[in-house]
Amino acid sequence: MCAARRKSRAYHPDRVRDALLAQVEHVRLAAHALTPEQLARPAALPGRDVHALLAHIAGQIDAVPRLLAQPAPAATRPALDLDDWAAHPGAGVGDAPEAAGDPVEAIDAAAEELDAVLETAVREDLLLPHRFGPMRGLDFTVTRVVELVVHSDDLTRSLQSPVRLDRGALAIAVRVLADALAAKAPGNSTELRVPPFVAVQCLPGPRHTRGTPPSVVEADPITWLRLATGRATWAQTTATGRLKAGGERALGLAGQLPVLG
Repeated sequence: MCAARRKSRAYHPDRVRDALLAQVEHVRLAAHALTPEQLARPAALPGRDVHALLAHIAGQIDAVPRLLAQPAPAATRPALDLDDWAAHPGAGVGDAPEAAGDPVEAIDAAAEELDAVLETAVREDLLLPHRFGPMRGLDFTVTRVVELVVHSDDLTRSLQSPVRLDRGALAIAVRVLADALAAKAPGNSTELRVPPFVAVQCLPGPRHTRGTPPSVVEADPITWLRLATGRATWAQTTATGRLKAGGERALGLAGQLPVLG
């Protein structure tokens, strides 16, 4: 819950709005380019094909207008912040039902509905009735950016061809997941670096006050997304050199992954 803790990172409503709309458009264009054969391919996520993955994405896009249409919660303060959302078991999985019918048409319809209401949603003074507890509209919109970036990468892995990632959306997703790790494993002994977007300190142990900390873990943004969401493992990414870990406490981060519940 939103108890006293480290200061949360601030996200500017305009940047969140623009990032979400840009990533929705990238997904929409990618979906329209798919052939029936590609839609029937197994997805990178277990138990799904690309058709089902797109239906899930449509439901995630539609989650903002769906929650806005529900009665406002009786609470006057949020009970859920971004760290809570990321850590909650099943985060993202049940935020919206998967769209029925043609998933490409469903994405188009959801994108149109989102565009009509998004200006209302990206507010800190608005509470939405999230299933885990009341959540600020701006925070919930940030979670949609995370979902869209992660699932865009799922499409890339499924199709073996890149789905474009908006730079602003990628930055938001990387930072949300890094901050969630710092909240899950607080401390100052190890620094996670995901250049050029974020560096956070975590894991208990000796605190350093200047220069390079004794333990450092560094990954590129896509590798970090996949690690933080369970799409890749520590062993896989260190073996390929996409994750670099140095210092006696760096390996301790492996036991904190994935971050997204």
